[in-house]
Amino acid sequence: MAKEKHKKTNALRILDTHHVVYTINEYEWTEERGQGIHVVEELDLEPHEVFKTLVGKGDKTGYVVFCIPVAEELDMKQAARVSGNKSVELVAVKELLSITGYMRGGCSPVGMKKLFPTYFDATMESQEAVYVSAGLRGMQMRVNPQDLQSVVHATFVPLTMDH
Repeated sequence: MAKEKHKKTNALRILDTHHVVYTINEYEWTEERGQGIHVVEELDLEPHEVFKTLVGKGDKTGYVVFCIPVAEELDMKQAARVSGNKSVELVAVKELLSITGYMRGGCSPVGMKKLFPTYFDATMESQEAVYVSAGLRGMQMRVNPQDLQSVVHATFVPLTMDH
């Protein structure tokens, strides 16, 4: 039986619909090494190229999505400020699938059950290409951040603790 090149996820189908060019990088995902920095090691990338997708819930707006460099921490006060909330809390891992349609370790900013307000860390904007989850554990897509931004209507803003 021929091995499929890669599985088409919702995220990839949406990028195809928008004629966005991407490449897929797959790696071995394990629960023990589920942190995003593992992607950097497995795919031999630089930490500033790989972005993790975090989902929060604001006290005013409801669910919000943040993409930040994989080795950084989300500045919760800044996250609240940029998203028009007084406070934002990250959603519990067990709630992620029902809210987004994705599991922890495979949460893509593209193709969630709904298009939530989305914010990309400002460091993403100037890069030629970045890596984000393609919607499955062990699958990253390399994509131009401007193309990604246009698909999910994201805003580029400083989001990490070191801004």
